[in-house]
Amino acid sequence: MTKIQRRAWAFWAVALMGLLHLGASAQSSYPSQNIKIIVPFTPGTGMDTIARVVAPRLSERLGQSVVVQNQPGASGNIGADAVAKSTPDGYTILMGANTMLMASQMYKNATFDPVKDFASVSMAAYGSLMLVAHPKTGIKSVAELVKQAQARPGSINFGSPGVGTPHHMAMELFKLESNTFMLHVPYRGSAGYTQDLLGGELNVGFLPVHVAQGLVKTGRLNALAVGSPKRHPVAPDVPTFEEVGVKRVEVDLWYAFFVPAKTPQAVVTRLNTEMAAILRLNEVKEILGKAGMDAVASSPTELSAVVAKDYPRWGTVIRSKQISAD
Repeated sequence: MTKIQRRAWAFWAVALMGLLHLGASAQSSYPSQNIKIIVPFTPGTGMDTIARVVAPRLSERLGQSVVVQNQPGASGNIGADAVAKSTPDGYTILMGANTMLMASQMYKNATFDPVKDFASVSMAAYGSLMLVAHPKTGIKSVAELVKQAQARPGSINFGSPGVGTPHHMAMELFKLESNTFMLHVPYRGSAGYTQDLLGGELNVGFLPVHVAQGLVKTGRLNALAVGSPKRHPVAPDVPTFEEVGVKRVEVDLWYAFFVPAKTPQAVVTRLNTEMAAILRLNEVKEILGKAGMDAVASSPTELSAVVAKDYPRWGTVIRSKQISAD
């Protein structure tokens, strides 16, 4: 080995040791101050519930105060943007959801990229949606809905809590995959939407499976299909879209934790480890279950794969249906 080669090896050895030292230092010193979990929606929402269940338990495990801060606006874009532009040190965490993959593509002025500007920490929970129909429509299956919608385009209406909400986007995806046209009636929130669906003013729509199943059991709505890859334990008799022949309509809501891109890997790993332990607790599963969500953790890599798959999928729906929230 020449003198130049020895110097080169020595340089890279020192550089590698420096990187290892920085990683070990970040892990050993983190956290040394209070942590914020930013919820980009109002209190009482699903992601707010998850954040407030996780925060005190994360505080106990990390030995630092963990504060939940609601920062709503622009369908979650304001809070997500604030986290994306915060210092990548693990002290600002985003309580995110798949809605940010939709909202960031519906608002022309969105200034963050949900794929590139965040580092995945862990999945937190899933919430499933069920497609239902009012009994007066006579629709009792997906096949009957598709038949009616194709025979008389626009004769069937559907509602949602608002433009760009998961309920709306789920139906737009269903329309795209089933080659149907139905009229959208957007509401300002879930209360009025659900009330008119139950009253028969709306023909069909998506509801959280935990809400829908109770209404199905009492005969107030007809269950058509669930938007999960598998049948949901709350509604084991309701088929998936795949089972009834409509492909690629998996519309589960998912909630997850993110930090700004370039956050040290050691910090991401620490947060993932602690959050996974919290989400495995029976008490946490029970609390989230009562709120209609199934607690589940994941590795950062697994969450990143879900984001990478869902972002272009919803982008296709948004562009093809020309959906805009501006």
